Amino acid sequence: MTILCFGDSNTHGTMPMPALDFDGRFPHAARWPSVLAKATGHEVINEGQPGRTTVHDDPMSGPHRNGLTVLPALLESHKPLDLVIVKLGTNDLKHCFHVSAHDIAFCLERLAQVIRTQAPRTKILIVAPPPILEQGCLAQMFSEGAAKSRQLAAAIQSMCQRSGLPFFDAGAHIAVSAIDGIHYEAEAQVTLGLALADAVRNILA
Repeated sequence: MTILCFGDSNTHGTMPMPALDFDGRFPHAARWPSVLAKATGHEVINEGQPGRTTVHDDPMSGPHRNGLTVLPALLESHKPLDLVIVKLGTNDLKHCFHVSAHDIAFCLERLAQVIRTQAPRTKILIVAPPPILEQGCLAQMFSEGAAKSRQLAAAIQSMCQRSGLPFFDAGAHIAVSAIDGIHYEAEAQVTLGLALADAVRNILA
């Protein structure tokens, strides 16, 4: 079985950031996709990109962080795939995008439609990220995002129920780091990988 993890910096393994110029990354084995691979025995491809959004061109960092733009190429280069885990939405909470939790859920549905069209035999798991905190060096970037993030899991779950998509709430298992309010500590990476392993086993059974 081959699994593609399509996500952002928390899939990439970015460490909590004490300053904006910090670029630390957890070792390969400590990232949640690697934990998932070890727990399930499946091939797991980590396609996590820092700053990746669902469907938005980042006005500061560039259009290459638009998940909708890059997804078709990844589906093609890594095929055949048994499962795609989509874990995005946190970066959509940045103040510059001015979108609601329900907007983000619709954007995730758009990504699922791309997967269903391009890889119709591939299963999909949508993961709602945990709520964020507005603190540390990223607080201004995510201004007004914390309140919206607390509505995100419910909005995504509702979309998944309507669209017939499996849903996983990461916030039921982990929380963001108090250092920057966005990224996960090492323990949370492991916890998330193991929790997702149980979900993946059920989906691929």
